[in-house]
This record gives sequence, structure tokens and C-alpha cells, in this order.
Amino acid sequence: MSVSRDDFSIAFRSALLQRGGAQKFSVLSLIFLALLIFFLDVYGVKFTKPIRGFLNDVVYRVSFLASTPTRFFPQAGKEISSFFNLKKENEKLKAEIEKYKSLQLNVEFLSDENKNLQKILETEYLNKNLTNIVLAKVLVDKNSPFLKSIIINKGTRTGILKGMPVTKDNYLVGRVVETNYLSSRVLLLNDLNSRIPVTLDQGAQAILSGNGTVNPILEYLPEGYEIVSEVNVFASGKDGIFSPGTPIGKTNDDGKINLFIDPNQLSFVTVNISQQKKDGF
Repeated sequence: MSVSRDDFSIAFRSALLQRGGAQKFSVLSLIFLALLIFFLDVYGVKFTKPIRGFLNDVVYRVSFLASTPTRFFPQAGKEISSFFNLKKENEKLKAEIEKYKSLQLNVEFLSDENKNLQKILETEYLNKNLTNIVLAKVLVDKNSPFLKSIIINKGTRTGILKGMPVTKDNYLVGRVVETNYLSSRVLLLNDLNSRIPVTLDQGAQAILSGNGTVNPILEYLPEGYEIVSEVNVFASGKDGIFSPGTPIGKTNDDGKINLFIDPNQLSFVTVNISQQKKDGF
């Protein structure tokens, strides 16, 4: 009899040690524990209320923590999406601002250009026949160490011919040396090849020669003539090209000429085509 009981104990322990048996025992334990809690709760045992409250708190906390990812990730996704949308909108606004800045600069440029044109019209056309003056815009500034010339946007189509004088603000800047149908090349006063007969305030005659720099020089002055500063220089008109008395510049302390118009700052010029009718060009 005792042997059989020992065999039963050994068999029972072996069954409990097996994996399947352990799982069944765990399930049975949970079921038994659930029935016990249910029984105690139904019959209102006092000590079960604090236990139930504690278990409820644990369950609520666990439920809250378990549901946190489902609440966090959608919100985080919305914030990330909002961030990228704001960044994209910010870049778009920056592009719009740059566009308006560019438009503003264009407006300022056109406004300045309009003011320059008005100034030229007021100075060049005053007391002159408008048919004798052609307003031209500088297209290209051909600037080299010694050769100084510009290309303007008017040519033979508007009556411009080779040799015609070119001015700005009534000051002489050069003459036309090459013409095309829609453009012309103007040789400036400081070009190495430029030679113009001029007269000085005191009545002395000379030749204004370009030397490739901003300041031309005076040649073939009267013997013994001493150049002093602040003497006005005008075109003499002896060559039959330039109108007599057209102002050019003033002498400086170095004996050179400070031109009234900087040849490197030309945007618009005027061509006097009246010589065409006078000389039959």
C-alpha cells in the first residue's frame, strides 16, 4: 500500500515538472484565484475593497501606459507634419520676398533712368530744334588701356552719320566714327586717336589730344604759353564738325584737362545731326 502511494507521489511530481503540466497548473491556479476573488467580492468581505481598489488603480495605470504610444505617435506625427508644412511655407514666403525685392530694385532703376532722361531732355533740348537732336542709349562700353569708345543704339536709320558730335548735358564727349543701320560707335575725347581743335578762355588755340587716361592733354599751344588751373576749354569748331563754344572741361594743376563729363559714366548721350544739313554729309 505504501509502495503505491510513493509511486503516485513520484508520478504527480513528474507531471508537474513537465512543461504542459506546468501550464495547466498555472491556468488552474488563475481560475481558482479568479473564483476566489469573485466569491469574496460578491459576499462583500471588507478586506476585499482595498484590494479591489488597489487592483483597479494598477489596471488603470497599466492601461494608461499601454495607451500612451497610441496617443503620442499620432500627435507627434501631426507636429512633425506641421513643422515641415511651416518650413515649406517659410521657404515660399522667402522666395516671394526676394521676388518683390527684385521688383523694387527694378522700379528704382527705372525711376533713376527716367530722372536721367528728364535731365537730358531739359538740358539738351532747351532752345533747340528737336529734329536736330537724337537721344541714344549706351549699349556697350569698349574700354581698353588706350582705346575709349562706346556703342549707342542709334544709327543711320535715325539720321546719324560718321563725324557727328556727341554730347551729354550740353558738354562734348566725342564724335561718331562708325555707323550701322541700328547702332553707331562713338570715339570719346580721351581715346588715344582723338584730336580736337579747342580754344581756351584767354583765346589761345590748341589741340585736345586723348592719351588713354581720363584726362586728355593740350598740344600745339602758343609758344611760351603757360598752362594754369581752372581755365575753361571749349571746342573751337575749326574742324567744321563740332559747334564752336561747346564746353569740354577745365585745366588742372598737372596741365591736363578735367572733362566736365566722366567718359566712364555714360548711360545716355545725344547726337547733334544738324551738321548733316550744314555740311551736306
